[in-house]
Amino acid sequence: MDLKDHIRGIPDFPIPGILFYDISTLLRHPDAWQVAMGRLARIVSVYQPDLIAGIESRGFLMAAPLALKLGLGFVMLRKKNKLPGATIGLDYGLEYGTDRIEIQADAITPGQRVVVVDDLLATGGTMAAGISLLRQVGAVVPAAAVLIELTALNGRGKLDVPVQALMEYEE
Repeated sequence: MDLKDHIRGIPDFPIPGILFYDISTLLRHPDAWQVAMGRLARIVSVYQPDLIAGIESRGFLMAAPLALKLGLGFVMLRKKNKLPGATIGLDYGLEYGTDRIEIQADAITPGQRVVVVDDLLATGGTMAAGISLLRQVGAVVPAAAVLIELTALNGRGKLDVPVQALMEYEE
């Protein structure tokens, strides 16, 4: 199955000049969704993770069912002040400012292998921050996985782990 047949391009969203790759069309197609999760499970299982970490918010849509499929736990990397209890955070730069990503302080046991998952890899800043934060709390991060990679933006160049992508777009 060609999963790209289930991804819709929305021009000029969220701002003029951007082509947004809408995964909602894949998510609502049960066969495509099953195929995507099966393929992600195969490529992620090679790294023998103990946990799957998802990056807010569309990364949760990939990471939670992937963790369930692999029989693993799932942890959330969220924006500032979204998680209850004690958290550990990391501020990081964006093309247009800064942001913060946080994890619950007790989410990771030092030494656990955690693959970080998001829906899309663009410039790599958020994924790099997620990897750094996981390492800060003691995780071993053997890889990252995404549904879509925008290769022209070279986000994987900012990452020091292997990146697995189910689909690549050059635009």
